[in-house]
Amino acid sequence: MARWREWFERVLEIIVIVLMVAMAVEVILGVTYRKLGISLSWYDEIASATWAWETYYEASLAALKGAHIGVPEIVHFMPKYWRVFTVYVAECLILGFMILLGWTGVSVLDVLATDTLVSLPLVPVSYTQSVIPISAVLFIIAELLHFPVRLADARTGKPSVTATGDP
Repeated sequence: MARWREWFERVLEIIVIVLMVAMAVEVILGVTYRKLGISLSWYDEIASATWAWETYYEASLAALKGAHIGVPEIVHFMPKYWRVFTVYVAECLILGFMILLGWTGVSVLDVLATDTLVSLPLVPVSYTQSVIPISAVLFIIAELLHFPVRLADARTGKPSVTATGDP
């Protein structure tokens, strides 16, 4: 399981880095062309889509590292039974929400099937919005890969060191 987790983490890191570089190049191009007085018609629309993609993929990476929104200190102050129970309930709620988000994201793609970007009519809006169901699946995988660590922490009452080095 640790090898799968490491492999998945590397894949997410590569995706995030590629998106960050693409965003940097995009912004530099946009600013340069605007300063030259020949603004790119597609810049704003593509930049906002790239930013959304980056945010969703980073959220999956954060979930894998256990660095997403949470308050583990509250769990560690509970008695052992309640710690374990709380971790299971929290995991079920997170997974349930992500399943709902993924399902809703797929439903939205059907609605947007005939729409295209305003500035690039050859690019379907469903392509830019596909990040929602894709990232929901990635988030679910990340949660399931990180769950054993959270459960072990709940059982021992001590936070382990995450991949970022923070307790």
